[in-house]
Amino acid sequence: MTQNINRTALFNASCLALITTAFTFAIRAGILPQLGEDFGLTAEQLGFINSMWFLGFPISMILGGLFYHQLGPKIIMNIAFVTHTIGILMTLFAGGYTTLLISTLFIGFGNGCTEAACNPMIADMYTGVKMNKMLNRFHMWFPGGIVLGSLISKFMTDAGMGWQPQIWVMMIPTIAYAVLFFGKAFPKPSVEESTHISSNVKAMISPLYIFLFICMSITAITEFGTQQWANVVLDSSGASGMLILALTTGVMAVARFFAGPVVGKLGQTGVLLSGAVLAAIGTYMFSVVTGPVAYVAAVVFALGVAYFWPVMVGAVAQRVPLSGALGMSIIGGVGMFSTAIWQPIIGSWIDSARASNVAEGLSGAALELATGQETLLKLTMFPSILIVLFIVLFIWQKGSKPALSSAGH
Repeated sequence: MTQNINRTALFNASCLALITTAFTFAIRAGILPQLGEDFGLTAEQLGFINSMWFLGFPISMILGGLFYHQLGPKIIMNIAFVTHTIGILMTLFAGGYTTLLISTLFIGFGNGCTEAACNPMIADMYTGVKMNKMLNRFHMWFPGGIVLGSLISKFMTDAGMGWQPQIWVMMIPTIAYAVLFFGKAFPKPSVEESTHISSNVKAMISPLYIFLFICMSITAITEFGTQQWANVVLDSSGASGMLILALTTGVMAVARFFAGPVVGKLGQTGVLLSGAVLAAIGTYMFSVVTGPVAYVAAVVFALGVAYFWPVMVGAVAQRVPLSGALGMSIIGGVGMFSTAIWQPIIGSWIDSARASNVAEGLSGAALELATGQETLLKLTMFPSILIVLFIVLFIWQKGSKPALSSAGH
């Protein structure tokens, strides 16, 4: 690659942008009780405010993928900075429910722009095992940033600080990534045909891309669905839900940092298959253990899901390169949409389990524990399906060389 670009600076700026995304996820979650109290919001209204985060994210990811080659990653990241800033400032000076809805939508839009710009940019700067390693190290900063943001929010809340100073903290990585991106040259696509939407769409209707699309929808709900419900359930089992979240995301961050040798040894399909097995074991452990053993389950589960998202994105970049930035954005978008679609279904499982356990005479903590563990046992369905799918993918792709081999190193 002959482009005179500072890959280190671009990569570090991308990581800071993803830390911004993680902070908006973790800190906003930490201040929800304060927002509800200050603005007199119901739990349902707070839920709608949170949903704007998930709505803005896939919308901008898909739009960013469609227009990536027309606008380029530089302009998309400029949009991310503007929408992040608007969303943060609107939250700071919010007058009520409507303003908080709109501000969270802006923040979600900025988060999606970050993924839409940085994933294909990193894929264009590196290739092969190095690309997988760098994508994993980039995505390391989402769970890593959640750990950091959660600790910052907890410390500031415990210190008696209001929600406004915590919102200001979000501006630190936002300004930092904007400064680091400023004035830098950005890479051009490593596969020229990937710049054409017609080529993207043709590649995306290939059997391999459709298969990866299906797999991504299940890997996402395996990760996010199990985490969300396990945190709630395990508070009734003698384990701390917040510590489970911190431990899970912390292990994921460390695992992604060391992804290079893992992917190099096992390959993409080997990593995905191994992850599905560990995720199934971890989810099953969540459904049967209580007390401190739940933390062991969290480590096993975290090692299972740690590589799902970045390796799936990397698989699209390497194995279906003509899908381009659009293909990578659609894969990320389906992960978010899948999570949203399955949540009410999982909720109905909980309602059904609770009703049957009440009929059996359970109440209080025993009722919540039995209900939650029954639901978590059903959630093992997702990684179990993935084991079958990734065995198929392993056999299908065994001996095949990645389609992309001409990018920078």
